[in-house]
Amino acid sequence: MKRLSGMLLLSLFCLVSSGASGQENVRFGEWFRDTTLRVDYLRQGCLKHDTCILQRFVLQNDSWAGSLTQLLDQIDNGEFRLLVKDAATGRDLYSRCYNTLFEEYRFTVASRERDSVATFEEVMVMPMPKRTVDVCMQKRDKQGRFFTASTFRFDPAAFRAGKALPEKKPIALLENGDPHNKIDVVIVAEGYGKKDSRKMMEDFGKFTEYLLGQEPFASRRNDFNVWGVGMLMSESGVTDPNQGRYVESAVGSSYNTFNMDRYLMTTQLFRLHNLLRGVPYDHIIIMANCDTYGGGAIYNYYAFSAVQEMSMWILPHELGHSIGGLADEYVEDDTNYNRRYVDREPVEPNITSLKNFESKWKYLVPEGTPIPTPPVEGLGRRENGPVGAYEGAGYLEKGCYRPCTKCMMRDYATFCPVCTKRLNEVFDIYIK
Repeated sequence: MKRLSGMLLLSLFCLVSSGASGQENVRFGEWFRDTTLRVDYLRQGCLKHDTCILQRFVLQNDSWAGSLTQLLDQIDNGEFRLLVKDAATGRDLYSRCYNTLFEEYRFTVASRERDSVATFEEVMVMPMPKRTVDVCMQKRDKQGRFFTASTFRFDPAAFRAGKALPEKKPIALLENGDPHNKIDVVIVAEGYGKKDSRKMMEDFGKFTEYLLGQEPFASRRNDFNVWGVGMLMSESGVTDPNQGRYVESAVGSSYNTFNMDRYLMTTQLFRLHNLLRGVPYDHIIIMANCDTYGGGAIYNYYAFSAVQEMSMWILPHELGHSIGGLADEYVEDDTNYNRRYVDREPVEPNITSLKNFESKWKYLVPEGTPIPTPPVEGLGRRENGPVGAYEGAGYLEKGCYRPCTKCMMRDYATFCPVCTKRLNEVFDIYIK
């Protein structure tokens, strides 16, 4: 496997604290250049184990779209974390938590029963370091603490960018200011044929409004930049194995991910991010030109939605996952991936096992409310109802609880107070 000089794959298994510290002392200009570095790697494994295999470092963008001050992630969410450390001193310089499609694969029938090994492309972006750094790929142990499983050493002095990838000039769908202090969302047009250019532009407009149509997104409209990227292909639509339809689309998306009919995703992360070369982005929406109900999302990964009559509800729900790191709050016995929260509280802010309810939203529960809380009957379609701890969440009928009777993460109702709070906390990371 090809390696660039100055990049050394190390294997470390040392425990570190679950939160990064010293954020106020990390000065962007001292440690980083205003340029985006992309880390392409493979995650390979099964239910019992996994490992990260470096593929390449890529000069992704001549500028950095993220904040210049919020460099260390203070939101303790996601099962994985990218942590960049100064190689000479071990000082924490940059971090972002995230989830992966691999993590869902681990809990599918294929992984559980056959212990089969699968390989997934993964991509993380970071500001370009000025000095040699260790890029630590971290995951949580059974107690929920992050530890470093693999480390990629990056020496900027030895880095050779190689042949430049072609840059895609994005369409400015909503431009409110400097990407350094805005939430930059790129909408990627997927499944549009050569005759679909007008429809693509119309759909860009629709999805921009769907993105900003629900609270708390609507109130934060001025904090967003929205960009559109499209590639017209030889045919329209996306792959749907259930319909016997296979399409060579822009980012290789497909229904029936993990044998779930409506789960519309892509595993071609290198291809997706190649398409975004030169585009400022913090978050990715993939807008699929197909009228079959479907979508999906992974925290700090991407959000997917088909373009169809339910898109205005599907998209904000999926953004709850991809931007807010929120869990699904509904119950679904036949979901192929299904985690059991036995050893610890789930990290998602809107579900609890009640093992450590004090760390979640207990402070929002009115005094005298029984825990668990009986569901409230007779609510309107968009009403949340009072805050409590309502059983049935995270696909589980028993043992997992949600904040309100109804929420966007369960019924396409409004985001409940707990979910709204987390989304606003995430928005604030990008505007400071």
